[in-house]
Amino acid sequence: MAEHRSMQRAALLDAARCLLSEGGTEALTFPALAERTGLARSSVYEYFRSRAAVVEELCKVDFPVWAAEVAAAMERAESAEGKVEAYVRQQLALVGDRRHRAVVAISASELDAGAREKIRAAHGGLVTMVVEALQEMGHEQPRLAALLLQGIVDAAVRRIELGAAEDPAVITGAAVTMALRGVRG
Repeated sequence: MAEHRSMQRAALLDAARCLLSEGGTEALTFPALAERTGLARSSVYEYFRSRAAVVEELCKVDFPVWAAEVAAAMERAESAEGKVEAYVRQQLALVGDRRHRAVVAISASELDAGAREKIRAAHGGLVTMVVEALQEMGHEQPRLAALLLQGIVDAAVRRIELGAAEDPAVITGAAVTMALRGVRG
């Protein structure tokens, strides 16, 4: 029975990822989740009490996976600069990934304070990973630099998500250049 419940929960989360990546948070409704999974709407409420609860669960499940992929890419880099580049490139490489798209949709949405706080904490963990590399590069305020760097990544993610005129590889290259060399390019 517990196995069946966890399979249904996983199916609901997967349906939520699809809905988020296709239509953002507005698309994430209980009727849509019920339709996608073939469950009765009342059954959806047995697993999650609200949309925010679905979002929180996705953050709990998907953010660590995403962060681990970024961390692994950084570990493969030889230099501090290489680590910063990997930090930017890996996040942007994950944009096409459905889990990542769901995370982006979540980050951009209007959520209750509790869910927003969880997202902020998860993002904070991501930013912390690059602080050390920035320290190594001699930044006087590595934490601030890391937060600003994440801003560049977030802007590039949004640009790619919008299906901007530039190719995602061009956007990624520009983000890496901006991250490593600032506006001088």
